[in-house]
Amino acid sequence: MQLPPLPELSTESLGPLPTQLIRTDQDLLEWKKTKGYLNLTLFLSRLNESVVGYSLPLPNESEEQDSEAITATLKLLDQLESWIADIPPLDTPQRFGNRAFISWGDRLKERAPSLLQALLPQTHHATIPFLTPYFLTSFGSFIRLDYGTGHEASFACFLLGLTLIRFFDPVPAEERRLVLRVFERYLRLVWALQDVYRLEPAGSHGVWGLDDYSFLGYIFGSGQLRGHSLNKCPMAKVNYEADVQDSSPSSILKPPLPPTNLFYISITRILQCKQGPFHEHSSQLYSIATGVPRWSKANSGLFKMYDSEVLGKRVVVQHLPLGGLLEWDRPTPRKQDSTSSITPKSEATKAPWAR
Repeated sequence: MQLPPLPELSTESLGPLPTQLIRTDQDLLEWKKTKGYLNLTLFLSRLNESVVGYSLPLPNESEEQDSEAITATLKLLDQLESWIADIPPLDTPQRFGNRAFISWGDRLKERAPSLLQALLPQTHHATIPFLTPYFLTSFGSFIRLDYGTGHEASFACFLLGLTLIRFFDPVPAEERRLVLRVFERYLRLVWALQDVYRLEPAGSHGVWGLDDYSFLGYIFGSGQLRGHSLNKCPMAKVNYEADVQDSSPSSILKPPLPPTNLFYISITRILQCKQGPFHEHSSQLYSIATGVPRWSKANSGLFKMYDSEVLGKRVVVQHLPLGGLLEWDRPTPRKQDSTSSITPKSEATKAPWAR
């Protein structure tokens, strides 16, 4: 699929620093008309298309190696995970939310400027104030001691911002490594944070949601599986024979699953964390496995579901800083009390592939 290119933004064109602008249902409607929303959805679509037919692990072949930007970002995520050993969980009786995560977050806030200065070349340092809000909200809430799809979306916005300023090159080879190297590393970091600090799911729908914590791994993973019978590139066949036997979503019901794509490793993560029958604790994923015949349909349905249940849910995106790199080219919302928006349960739980 041929997608349009992402624009390039300069510091001079960014305007005011990002802030929380979505307070009402009308603001949510305006959000979906902004350049920021359009660039984010285009970016996610480009990332998805870049991994079609490619498996994990992604090798460093001579014709497609990690760029300096990818390597530096992986090093940054490694550094953040190393802090967990420095800040062990407190011996507290709470079921969720170990307060040591507050200390981890305090260190992140304190060191964020220097971390981003080390990540970016001098020519990009003026963009650090525009990137920092997304960076700080990518790993969970240090107040509520939780993590959810809104934090994952913040990390996607962070990567988008780095691409808009051309720290990352928006070409398929680089975008592919953003997913299969950087995002995969990010997932493993936030899984470690969830486990060590017992972070509560942020706004989880429980059994009716796709996953208690995340979403994008399922989109990208189904994108990987979409084309493994079509992509003839030798790189796409590394460690792929194990799951090429069964290319339909029903394969997720036959563990153990090979760690060859983000969908499979996300399912494996669920099976490690949850007890009981899969159809009871993960009904949406079970419906994909039993009701969707092709990965292409699962992939397109998950995109629609993400747009509705994450980017289209005010309770999620109201925490997302907007403006600056995520351009808000609409009238600035007035400050007022937000009003409740209740989606009927029948609509909220009805998956796109079932409509």
